[in-house]
Amino acid sequence: MRTIISLSILLLFVGLTSCNSDIKNTQKVFIGGQIENPSSEYVIISKNDVDIDTFQLNENNRFSGELNNIEAGLYVFKHPPENQIMYLEPGDSTLVFVNTLDFDESINFSGKGAKESNFLNKIYLQNQKNNDLILHYYKVKPEEFAYKTDSIREARTLDLTALRDRYDLSEEFYDLAAASINYEFYDLRERYTFLIEKYYHEYANNIPSDFHEYRKDISFNDKASQDNYIYLNFLDDYFRSKSIEDCKSRKSSSEECYDLNSYENIKSRMKMVDSNIEIESIRNSFLELLAAQGIIYSQNKENINSIVETLKSMNYSGRQLEDIEQMAMIQNNLLPGSNIGHLKLLNSKNEPVMLKDISRKPIITYHWTLSSQGHHKWENNIIEDLRFKYPEINFIGINIDKDQFDIWQNRVAQEVYDQNFEYKLEIITVKQKLLKNYLNKLLFVKADGTIVRGDVQLNSPELENKILEFISQK
Repeated sequence: MRTIISLSILLLFVGLTSCNSDIKNTQKVFIGGQIENPSSEYVIISKNDVDIDTFQLNENNRFSGELNNIEAGLYVFKHPPENQIMYLEPGDSTLVFVNTLDFDESINFSGKGAKESNFLNKIYLQNQKNNDLILHYYKVKPEEFAYKTDSIREARTLDLTALRDRYDLSEEFYDLAAASINYEFYDLRERYTFLIEKYYHEYANNIPSDFHEYRKDISFNDKASQDNYIYLNFLDDYFRSKSIEDCKSRKSSSEECYDLNSYENIKSRMKMVDSNIEIESIRNSFLELLAAQGIIYSQNKENINSIVETLKSMNYSGRQLEDIEQMAMIQNNLLPGSNIGHLKLLNSKNEPVMLKDISRKPIITYHWTLSSQGHHKWENNIIEDLRFKYPEINFIGINIDKDQFDIWQNRVAQEVYDQNFEYKLEIITVKQKLLKNYLNKLLFVKADGTIVRGDVQLNSPELENKILEFISQK
């Protein structure tokens, strides 16, 4: 009931503000809203990797203000550390409600112009469910998967057409939404191709000749979509597919081509980004992500240094070079053979403990942050299953948040995580955003703290094989 009342008050406020504003100034957009369970004290509106305005939350966690000189298109609504896209046109009055405990699922737009943002968010949520769809369908024959993806695209297009028939949508928005639907379609086919080529070679040989027909029409520089996560995910998966294809064309044995964290694969994708993407914000973002990935999964200093030098040799104009170099320094201390036994941690009772004193068994560490609730729930489900299957290993969770001990302690208790396996970094001397690159990385460590390997991802299909290899080395 409290939420309904709050929304009613805000809607009235939007109406009053809209009536009193200068309606002749069509370049203005009113934006307001309320954040339930805020994780920061403000919201930011950005476009094309540039922050346009910041609005502070009041004592009731509400915000409001005007955006000036607005052009129609995609914008990003940020409430750190979360964000979501929205669509704005001059003259809109948009109200945003979101609960940070379930950010993407709870975000709701109302007011003039809200229908476009709600439609894009609906497509985004449907796209997120494709992760489960891929797991269910990647084992089917190519023609069956082609039919499935055709059906998904048709259903999405029918929804968009119905929205256009019901409302007076601008041509710009319709084209943007239609492109988003197409990018989802392309991405599904890229991901399917990767999985069957790696695990079902008999199906890979039967991919229809027109399965990737869309590739000839790919735009690597779609300015209207540069803030669209679906578009960016597609580009990421496309470069992944092409890097594997290029590797297979050069090597007689193709198994190693599927190691997406390998030095060769990372460099290949960095070069593709460098030669294909001209939009500076997208190009810099991909180069930064790939360089970070290449560094944190490198297994020797030579590869680490080469990744950094590759980034420097490209026309990289981002602001993360110093951070990338710091990550290289961190990774040099996390290579196989390094010892992290003296890593200082806190247990759930706020008592200091060193990693080497936690267990007499071999250890696999995984890492999580309070700001990514969905991620650490997903992570914990996997770990619980592994813990049951492999009692020979102690799976140790390490929280990477700076300070926030009480919040972490409460979250562990709230989620009923086993406190015997949950720890928190005691001292953090590097930037928080750099540590977040390690959320999917696992460290295989001997009981004394000696690192055996650090090139395994939590979501890797080969994870359990790597664990069995680790156990056999005892």
